[in-house]
Amino acid sequence: MFVYLNNKIVPASEAKVSVFDHGFLYGDGIYETMRVYDGVIFMLDEHIKRLYRSASLIGLNIPKKIPDIKISIYETLKANSLTNAYVRLTISRGYGTIGLDPDLCKEPTFVVMTNEFKSYPRSYYKEGIKSIISSVRRNLKEAINPQIKSLNFLNNILAKIEAKQADVYEAIMLNAEGYLTEGTISNIFFVKDNILCTPSVECGILDGITRAIVIDLALKNGLEVKEGKFTPEELYMASEVFITNTTMEVMPVSSIVDRTMHNTACIAHKPVGEISKLLLKKYQQEVNGYVKEKKAEGPSLWE
Repeated sequence: MFVYLNNKIVPASEAKVSVFDHGFLYGDGIYETMRVYDGVIFMLDEHIKRLYRSASLIGLNIPKKIPDIKISIYETLKANSLTNAYVRLTISRGYGTIGLDPDLCKEPTFVVMTNEFKSYPRSYYKEGIKSIISSVRRNLKEAINPQIKSLNFLNNILAKIEAKQADVYEAIMLNAEGYLTEGTISNIFFVKDNILCTPSVECGILDGITRAIVIDLALKNGLEVKEGKFTPEELYMASEVFITNTTMEVMPVSSIVDRTMHNTACIAHKPVGEISKLLLKKYQQEVNGYVKEKKAEGPSLWE
């Protein structure tokens, strides 16, 4: 396995970052995760645009120009002989002495890691995954802007620990006001009265790229979409629920257990609904069309 570290491809065993790196010391950095289909990175420009947004919001200077970022990703894929993969691009504040001052770091650390994509179990899509409403609340958006896709993930990790203890796949988090936000690694949707509902950005969520595509596909297929503030009770009453992210695409949720302090016994079971199936199918068609279009543009960096 090979990793792109700063300006070169190195074997994974040599891909080392200093213990004085502020990404390690303080979680000071940003990242993006991308999916690669048949040698084409899906929505690469959108991911890079969001990367730059995150960098701007934390005052981090990205050490490469956009064309060079693209080349570094494709070089890493090529070094690992991967055409169906996921990519993790990480940029930390870099090496510096101990202290919170960003100026202590003279140069950011730039890392690209790729791995072969292994499909999720078919049963997840056929039967749905189990989830909980976590007792861990989402960070206040006034404290940590959710539009920053940062390395600081402890809030989500605590919710994930709770999910593992409950033997379920995902934990859905509420904000300080008690409204639905998102999962530890996903955005959430539910269907109520034939309306597709999803928490709005104002609730304190990351505006997922897959989320935006799913909303667009729903509208194109005649579905009414409502973004807003929703309570857990509205989720329990939904006819179907699903989550989205870059790698899982559209994944149905079959059960929700409330683990908050006031409703420890509340359990809701959901069927894998027709809207979930439709949007998964349309999403995969969108991917196939994107890949076909990119390949038709001519030789890619992969080649």
